[in-house]
Amino acid sequence: MDDLVEPALRDGALDGLISDPTTVSQFLKALGHDGRLTILCHLLDGPRSVTELENLLCARQAVVSQQLARLRLEGLVSAQRDGNAIYYSIQDDRVRQTIIFLANLF
Repeated sequence: MDDLVEPALRDGALDGLISDPTTVSQFLKALGHDGRLTILCHLLDGPRSVTELENLLCARQAVVSQQLARLRLEGLVSAQRDGNAIYYSIQDDRVRQTIIFLANLF
């Protein structure tokens, strides 16, 4: 059975997942919404304004803002005001790593 386990997962590498599954689950739920995942994919290239994200997602401002609010609440993105525009960027490097991982899988 040990031969089936990836070497990177041996020696307690799963301890964090096992000891705090709620945090991991919340992170995955935040990424598990198609709109939020798409927003995060667009933010990989750098900060974007709400208007830019609206255009990229072909979505209304209220919908985009709602998803950005959830991402901010989870600590995954940060916001910076520049005049009348608010620019969002990825705050948590785990987001970058996860999206790159997902891109390689799919």
